[in-house]
Amino acid sequence: MRLVFLLLGLLFTCAVFAEEEKKPEPEPLDPMYHGVHPMALVNKGSNIFAVNMSGYRTPHDLQIVYQIKNPDVAFLTLVKDAELVTIKPKAFNIQRLLRGEEVTVTADVYMGHFDRGGSLFYANRTIEFTDKLYAREFKELQDSTQWQEYDYVDIKGSERLYIHKIQKAPSFSHLIHIDMTGACLQKFRTSKRVPKESELIYKFVNCGTLKPLYYEAEDFQEK
Repeated sequence: MRLVFLLLGLLFTCAVFAEEEKKPEPEPLDPMYHGVHPMALVNKGSNIFAVNMSGYRTPHDLQIVYQIKNPDVAFLTLVKDAELVTIKPKAFNIQRLLRGEEVTVTADVYMGHFDRGGSLFYANRTIEFTDKLYAREFKELQDSTQWQEYDYVDIKGSERLYIHKIQKAPSFSHLIHIDMTGACLQKFRTSKRVPKESELIYKFVNCGTLKPLYYEAEDFQEK
């Protein structure tokens, strides 16, 4: 009987090793996506989110929203109180965030836009990306139109982040937090292809309690 159990145990161990061997290796990172990836930092309560500052050219042709570790009260206060906080990390491969990895980078932190007159607030600050909330690659962008479409991710309970699906130029990036109390449209028509943020907020006004987080249009205009 003991021999039977030993054989069964050996078979189980072999099966486990065989299963582990079957796991596919992740594809190598594309070196084209290694670079400097500026981001905006926004918050809801004590949660801090990083939104990559997308563009139409590689390596910026994607949308990512990530939760980052809240390092201390002073850092959270900066993000909460400033109209805009951006970071300019040292070069890294952003495909690691597409995969949902935990990534630690060193970044300069700016009050305001890092490239439009913002003030350096922290130099060489450690930023820890902990949880992927949203990722989208710009593989098949919709033509620019007055019809706007949003994706959403559930945060906790009735809380959601709504993320505008960037179109071909001209377009815009928009992120809004909603504590849901009613139904919410994910697709609607606006007065222009690139509406003002106030018009977009009005479209969500019946969804629940709103907190606008990020809006950027300048980077998505026709060149």
